[in-house]
Amino acid sequence: MLNTATAAATAPLPVGSRGARGPVDATLPDRTRRASRAEVSDECRQVGDTLRLLNDLLAPQRRVVHAGDLVHQGGGRFGCLYIVNSGFFKIVNQSADGREQVVGFKFRGDWLGFDGIARGSYACDAIAMDTGEVWAIPYAELMAACAREATLLPVLHAAMSREIAPARDSLMSVCTLPADARVADFLRYWAESLAQCGLRTDHFTLRLTRAEIGNYLGMTLETVSRALSKLARDNLIAFHEKGRRDVSIPDVRALSTFVERCLAPVPTLQ
Repeated sequence: MLNTATAAATAPLPVGSRGARGPVDATLPDRTRRASRAEVSDECRQVGDTLRLLNDLLAPQRRVVHAGDLVHQGGGRFGCLYIVNSGFFKIVNQSADGREQVVGFKFRGDWLGFDGIARGSYACDAIAMDTGEVWAIPYAELMAACAREATLLPVLHAAMSREIAPARDSLMSVCTLPADARVADFLRYWAESLAQCGLRTDHFTLRLTRAEIGNYLGMTLETVSRALSKLARDNLIAFHEKGRRDVSIPDVRALSTFVERCLAPVPTLQ
């Protein structure tokens, strides 16, 4: 969905961690916002540290992928976990009758394939959204390395824990937010994820169709388009091409404020 430019963000970095998609108070004092930006920088450094650790201890097999390439396929035999070194990936679940549901997205430092551990086969498709690189780590080798190296097991446990939050928060968004706020929350989620990858958050190129966004958010294509148009009219986002693929977010905190207002209870008349 997004380009892989590595320029630093020129706009203020958003508050919160990847997957933590609850509304953020835009009235936070400057000291708190500075602390939050430092936390994002720390997470970015932690991702780099984790990748270096895995590379040094396991020498994973590197694989360059392009948009549409499968990293692993639902039903395929489980053998490896994968970690994203660059690029963006979507996780797609397919029902027995052929229906597809986008259930998640992965960014630099995220793992792919945890769904295959329990049953010995992958439950979902992991699909590249643009050019990127994944590292394949045979699961048996990873377990052996965890037994030898005490530093590895906490890394693996933390990655598994982070798998839980996006699904929970996505369900919360679908159940509690109106359509416009769901799309705003989705765009903020992307910005937070980009910031934690060390990428700019104020401008990016959509590589996900509106139909796919709607599939993930439980909305129709038309509803997604109307919501994006409303956010643009309210100057929360801007499109810069006729094809409406390049998106700017002048202030990520403004999206947070918009979501917060949508969650606020409507006052009742006395």
